[in-house]
Amino acid sequence: MLTQRAKYALRACIHLADHYGDDNTIQIAEIATAENIPGKFLEAILLDLRKAGLLVSQRGRHGGYRLARAPEHLSVGDIIRVIDGTLAPIRCASRLKFEPCADCDDAATCVIRWAMLKARDAMATVLDRCTLAEASRRRNSLSQPLDFVI
Repeated sequence: MLTQRAKYALRACIHLADHYGDDNTIQIAEIATAENIPGKFLEAILLDLRKAGLLVSQRGRHGGYRLARAPEHLSVGDIIRVIDGTLAPIRCASRLKFEPCADCDDAATCVIRWAMLKARDAMATVLDRCTLAEASRRRNSLSQPLDFVI
């Protein structure tokens, strides 16, 4: 499940993508108001994204945040990995934070892990192809419905 923290991070980053061409940074209060995110919570989220190198910040009276790279080069998957840590549905299916299940005799032959690895790979493929630029365009284009492919 995607955490509320990750949803807030995505909304904030899409807001920053909306303003990527601007020369100014965007203040936390502006993002919080526009995206209906609690300010203190947003502050901690943006700090994590900055530490991960996805955002840059500027201090001072006119300080704020902006994307570290063009929105075409930042994906939904990038944001989720920073905030939630992994895309895997279970820890033993994580590529970066593998932990064997306590009740599993052999992770290498576990068919549950095999299925979860397939699910993780499919999810990563989709989320890594969804850029912040595309998300921004979709959100700003009210006539474009979501397309569901199953």
